[in-house]
Amino acid sequence: MVTEKLFYQDAYQQSFHAEVIKSGADHEEGPFVVLDRTAFYPEGGGQPADQGKLDGREVLDVQTVDGEIRHYLRAGEDVPKGKVFGEIDWERRFDHMQQHMGQHILSAAFEELFDIPTTSFHLGEDTVTIDLNIEALSEEQMVAAEAKANEIILDNRPVETKWMTVEEASRYPLRKALAVTGDVRLVIIPNWDYNGCGGTHPSRTGEVMAVKLLKWERQRKQARLEFVCGHRVLKQLHDKQAVLKKLAQLLNSPQAKMSEAAERLLQERKDLQAELEDREERLLEYEAGALWQKHSNEQAVIEVFQGRSIQSLQKLARLIVSKEKHAIVLLIAEGEGKLQMVAAAGAATTINLKEYASLIFPLIEGKGGGNPHFIQGGGRRIVTSKELANAFLKKIASDIKNS
Repeated sequence: MVTEKLFYQDAYQQSFHAEVIKSGADHEEGPFVVLDRTAFYPEGGGQPADQGKLDGREVLDVQTVDGEIRHYLRAGEDVPKGKVFGEIDWERRFDHMQQHMGQHILSAAFEELFDIPTTSFHLGEDTVTIDLNIEALSEEQMVAAEAKANEIILDNRPVETKWMTVEEASRYPLRKALAVTGDVRLVIIPNWDYNGCGGTHPSRTGEVMAVKLLKWERQRKQARLEFVCGHRVLKQLHDKQAVLKKLAQLLNSPQAKMSEAAERLLQERKDLQAELEDREERLLEYEAGALWQKHSNEQAVIEVFQGRSIQSLQKLARLIVSKEKHAIVLLIAEGEGKLQMVAAAGAATTINLKEYASLIFPLIEGKGGGNPHFIQGGGRRIVTSKELANAFLKKIASDIKNS
């Protein structure tokens, strides 16, 4: 028995009486019922499924499976039998109607103004996206398409739906070729858009209220455009206004001058960062000199630090060997359960640090690499820093003895 689709007879019907003609359970989706008639729209064509209640039980999802419309209920709930009373979540349904109709109008605007067809549509929980068959959108195109779409909405044009054969539909100026056979449902905005579609839509364009384009990004050589319609426009405005209000307080600036205040703040931060980096560089140069003085009479400059970054060790080691061509440096940073190390050799030394890497890193079950004059890496703290340094010194002594 085929379920009577009340959502096609009247998209505004919010409740209905029906009879359960089948029940069962899917392995993934859970328990479901099939009704002899339903106002619940099953997911399809980019539009999500309706939700609501059947005799007080939550309908979480509605899908068409093997030609039947399944109403999925919460797992563990008893499945109703016989006659039931259904209520759809009207706020959710009307939101989907607004978004879907807005998409039709907007897609038609891009095609009418710029001959850019829509290739796909997705209605998300917060925003809507369409993929346009163009690699990039200009600001001018977005402004013009948005203005045209809102003009059609403000005109409050009627929205018609008609069932007909594919041959009959082909006599209309369709926005895109039909991908079905047999009867097709045409959604029509007279003198604007003619499109085969199985979704739910309002009866007039004015019910869409408004469309607002948000942003676009490149997606597989196409432009994915994100937008909102209807009450979602108001939500976007409310959310953004709340953010602007908070920023105005933080920046101590009126909204009209917030961008200037933000630019000033960012420039100040950039200047402070540059000054900080300059001072850190000078401190590192001073530290490099002090370390060389401390270890100048030893075979190598070896120091152990607590929780120091590998980047800091790299800079410090390079500063020492850039000034002292005969220097050999090993810097170790101890962290929680791990050791990181950097070794550097001045240009006048004859040792090859790449050979040291194959000796040192296995001691800490670590990884690392580099070149004959510089290596770095890290691993587990399974030996002490002193043991690691001793292995390094032993290798130096062996190289000196064999040279």
